[in-house]
Amino acid sequence: QVQLVESGGGLVQAGGSLRLSCAASGNILRINTMGWYRQAPGKQRELVASISRDGSTNYVDSVKGRFTISRDNTKNTVYLQMNSLKSEDTAVYYCNSRDNLRLSLSWGQGTQVTVSS
Repeated sequence: QVQLVESGGGLVQAGGSLRLSCAASGNILRINTMGWYRQAPGKQRELVASISRDGSTNYVDSVKGRFTISRDNTKNTVYLQMNSLKSEDTAVYYCNSRDNLRLSLSWGQGTQVTVSS
């Protein structure tokens, strides 16, 4: 079992920044990829960014150049630095972990990010 606990959401004005954190515990040796997903009201959950154990990253086009995902393997924590936030970034953000077969291991409880225009 892998448990994920997120923190760092909140309310910010457009153009501002937030940093999300996701701490993993439990059977962390199974984790290969960690990622951040988001779900806005009335929309499907989408992958925002992911990072593999080797450090390779992937971003959805809409956040490239604004968001940065990073990982501290010593703390079993993944971060999402969000800069130049836009109102369309408003959503519940979820942390996710996957194994080396890309199978989902666990989801965090979600953290609300609200960007006011």
